[in-house]
Amino acid sequence: MNRIIKIFLFIGLISLSSFAVVHKFYVSVTQVEYDKQEQSLQIVSRIFIDDIQELLRERYSDSISLDKDGESKDVDKYLSMYFDQKLTFQVNGKETSFVFIGKEYEDDLIICYLEIENITSLEAIKITNQILMDVFEEQQNIVHVKKENERKSLILEKEKSSGLLKFSE
Repeated sequence: MNRIIKIFLFIGLISLSSFAVVHKFYVSVTQVEYDKQEQSLQIVSRIFIDDIQELLRERYSDSISLDKDGESKDVDKYLSMYFDQKLTFQVNGKETSFVFIGKEYEDDLIICYLEIENITSLEAIKITNQILMDVFEEQQNIVHVKKENERKSLILEKEKSSGLLKFSE
């Protein structure tokens, strides 16, 4: 009887210890909204602070700190440079460029604001989002695009980092 209890305890400990292993998810969410009146695409990208901070330290300076109370100098410059390299948009078959407007911190996220101006219509948009894919193999970048009442989404991964969405007029 004592041996059976020890076996059950051993099996229980092994199964419980497998749940104790922390599995980190690497994901960002980018929302793109077409503003017909402003003739622009308004882009909001949410990324975990610790993930983007690790990347910025690896690429630019190991002393970079992303913290609303003690942020390192030039963070906006580094973020803008990185976004320019890893995030691209083709609207209606034409390459477009965005303006990095700024960022804010919310809990464990950094929220970056971008804008593409002079978009008179949105019929199709091709998005390439490779943010953090050069650091994290498992990185997924979810993109939601909204035009009026129509909403479409993409899940982009290292093997497929771009997608095309078509909208009706």
